[in-house]
Amino acid sequence: MSLMEWDDRLSVGVAMIDGEHKHLIALVNKLHDAVRTNQSKEVLGPVLEGLIAYTASHFGHEQGEMQRTNYPQARAHIAEHTALAKAVLDVQAKYKAGQSAVLGMEVLAFLKDWLIKHIKGSDQALGAYLKAQAAKKVA
Repeated sequence: MSLMEWDDRLSVGVAMIDGEHKHLIALVNKLHDAVRTNQSKEVLGPVLEGLIAYTASHFGHEQGEMQRTNYPQARAHIAEHTALAKAVLDVQAKYKAGQSAVLGMEVLAFLKDWLIKHIKGSDQALGAYLKAQAAKKVA
């Protein structure tokens, strides 16, 4: 059973970003499945690390687009990325310290809520800006 499902309401209209968001949702679902089925630390650790690494890569791609296009809301958007990265790294540190209960449904609900709110808010605004910038270049 998936924690999250992709649908068109999550689309930002930029193929690269939408593709990466779909992959992030798949990774969150993989982490959810591992937690839900009480998989071992040997399984959960790499899944969590993969999610963290991919999130960092995705944020880097978005931030590169912001810089390339002089996105006026970049500072606030990047602050959201930084806050999530810190929160997830804190969870990972606690998990590595043996506090496996930290990686539970509460954390997964937080990730789901944050991702949906971020995509529907900041990322959709970024997508609209990037599409407008691309349209200016074509005109």
